[in-house]
Amino acid sequence: MANTKSAKKAARKAIRRTEINNARSSQARTEVRKVEEAIAAGNKETALEALKSAAPLLERSAQKGVLHKKTASRKISRLTARVKAIAS
Repeated sequence: MANTKSAKKAARKAIRRTEINNARSSQARTEVRKVEEAIAAGNKETALEALKSAAPLLERSAQKGVLHKKTASRKISRLTARVKAIAS
């Protein structure tokens, strides 16, 4: 356990940040799953709507350090390509 006052505060901050980061990553995974389900169903309109809500979340997760910048970019790129490939 932390001994100094500053180390105790750092431990508290780490716990809070971990909770926030877990919530952000969970929300991002949920949004990506919604896009993938719409793609699997072949519903292009629903997939586009889901992608429009998922892309900013992934970008924000990268900004906040939850995901790596290139990881978020790659996920958005691949989802966009898959949505475009859906037969209209």
